[in-house]
Amino acid sequence: MSYGGGTTYEPEPEPVPETGPEPDRFPRQATLVMPDGGRAEARRAARRKKPRPKQQSRSRASASPERPDSLRRLLPQALVVAFLAGGTSAFVADDKAIRLSVDGESRTLHTFADDVGELLEDEGVDFGTHDIVAPTASTALASGDEIAVRYGRPVKLTVDGRRREVWTTARTVDGALRQLGVRAEGAYLSASRSKRIDRGGLDLDVRTERTVTILADGRERTVRTNAATVREAVEESGISLNGQDTTSVPPGSFPRDGQTVTVMRISGRKEVREEPIPFDVQRTQDPSLFVGTEVVERPGRQGARRVTYALRTVNGVKQKPRRLRSEVVREPQTQIVKVGTKQRPSSVAGADGLNWGSLAQCESGGRPNAVDASGTYGGLYQFDTRTWQGLGGSGRPQDASAEEQTYRAKKLYVQRGASPWPHCGGRL
Repeated sequence: MSYGGGTTYEPEPEPVPETGPEPDRFPRQATLVMPDGGRAEARRAARRKKPRPKQQSRSRASASPERPDSLRRLLPQALVVAFLAGGTSAFVADDKAIRLSVDGESRTLHTFADDVGELLEDEGVDFGTHDIVAPTASTALASGDEIAVRYGRPVKLTVDGRRREVWTTARTVDGALRQLGVRAEGAYLSASRSKRIDRGGLDLDVRTERTVTILADGRERTVRTNAATVREAVEESGISLNGQDTTSVPPGSFPRDGQTVTVMRISGRKEVREEPIPFDVQRTQDPSLFVGTEVVERPGRQGARRVTYALRTVNGVKQKPRRLRSEVVREPQTQIVKVGTKQRPSSVAGADGLNWGSLAQCESGGRPNAVDASGTYGGLYQFDTRTWQGLGGSGRPQDASAEEQTYRAKKLYVQRGASPWPHCGGRL
């Protein structure tokens, strides 16, 4: 047989053995062992090391006739070629054309993978719990299939003041709003609808359109607004807040759909008032005074404080004054009172058997604190202050107890008889 170089090769005749069995005419075929991991691993290994096609040389007719020994040598080579041809057919049969789209970017590829998960692993495409793979990773592959992977994106979404974190596979703000079911007609958006959302996510503030009723200056106005605060909604209705004006709800609060807001027109001023500070009373015991007798040793005096108030009128109605500040301008003086602890004598000789009750009724109507119209006489028996103190009394007679007054009256009777009571003395 000749090879591409044109040189003829003729094998030497082999000696025939004299004894023993005839050797095998064909070599034993090698056994194909599959590596661990099964069919999929074998395919991946095959892709890493693809067989290179060998260039076959054409043989020219030999000048000498082929011998049986030459045929025996060529037959194993033919078997190897047939085995490789069968393997190549199997590889071609398992090759699949797949359309893969990853986050909107599509390409067509060929693969020997059995299912979607194996394909994505081979292509280095990772996915997590917030991502979408369609069809699922366990789905078997067939040529012509289309695989889509869409990555999830975190969105910190605030809708009408309520904040939450959500995930979306949409790549734009508009797509995310539709996917999340957020009504955005007439709404304020902190980002344009066409803005792309990268995989790092986005902060998005949405304020939907709401109906708010404003009551101000005797009129009612209803507006459709996507304002962020009550103040903004009031201003959109054409109403201005001036000076101390405010609203029935905090002006900085979020306006809710169907809410009614009342504008309060406020006028006010400050007023300074001087108010009294009451004095304290300090009582001390005095053994020189009879029990039941109290004498003011030092009169008390009220203090004074200066208080500043805020006076407000809301929508024409005066409000309760609000105290702003206070300062003391005069300290009060404590009143000191002596309280008697001396026991009274039980009687006065020469005057105990008289009708003192009748005399008291005639002089004062039986009232211990009675004072005549001129202010000169006081008490049950209408003592003047000089006479009272001459009998040992302290202070004014009308301030003493009834018992002490009767005792002093008896002493006066012993000294002067009934003459101190010219009109009523006869009743004794």
